[in-house]
Amino acid sequence: MSAGSFIWYELMTHDPSAAARFYGAVVGWKIPDPPAPMPGGVDYRMIMRGDGGSAGGVLRLSQDMVRNGAQPCWLGYLHVANVDASLRALVADGAQVLMPRMELPVGTIAMVADPMGTPFYVMAPVPPPGKPEAKSDVFDVKASQHIRWNELASPDLSRAKTFYAKHFHFQFNDVMPMGPMGDYCFIDHDGVRLGAIMQKPAAGPGPTGTWLFYFGVSSVAEAQRAITANGGKVLQGPHEVPGGDWIVVATDPAGAAFGVVGHKGE
Repeated sequence: MSAGSFIWYELMTHDPSAAARFYGAVVGWKIPDPPAPMPGGVDYRMIMRGDGGSAGGVLRLSQDMVRNGAQPCWLGYLHVANVDASLRALVADGAQVLMPRMELPVGTIAMVADPMGTPFYVMAPVPPPGKPEAKSDVFDVKASQHIRWNELASPDLSRAKTFYAKHFHFQFNDVMPMGPMGDYCFIDHDGVRLGAIMQKPAAGPGPTGTWLFYFGVSSVAEAQRAITANGGKVLQGPHEVPGGDWIVVATDPAGAAFGVVGHKGE
């Protein structure tokens, strides 16, 4: 994978079992209980797609994390070649390290916030044993049960574009004007249009930006019904987007924001 690719997604939440029921109903994922206790009492569960692949992971928020201000949310992991070198460059450019580098069997990770306060992970992954050419497939622009779109609403659109272009090789080749909401700046990376960056609305919650991830579903109408029937809240939509797909933006019962994208359905 090239630097700047989205290679993993993680839901941080208070109750992984409740999240498993909700996202199972909405997206069709399976989130089984962890097979064995992890060191330090960490509760981390894998998000499994119907095709046997993974869509990311679920981390139970610890009391210590909550005391330090963590709230339920979705976070993305961006690929880097070297975490230490990346952290030095990011911090020099105004980013903040939220969680120092950590060595895991699957690679080295760290959590940072961009200069506008938007959190994300950087990761230098280790390929699975015997599969040196393995690549992450959690992001796919067309497939259901994959993450299909990555959207950043930033308090400083211009600086965000410069920051992510410099450190993660994002390119901004096309713009869609949205009237009073400003420009919707599409992100091209390594030949793929992976999402967009836009100015965070002044009335939006909190002072920092947020990444919003859209999950592929076969029917947005069915997903919308499942969201409301299972304790979630629809914030926007459904409405059609360029290309003919439909989207809904929502929060899960714990308050983590996400989107769904796919055919309109009935």
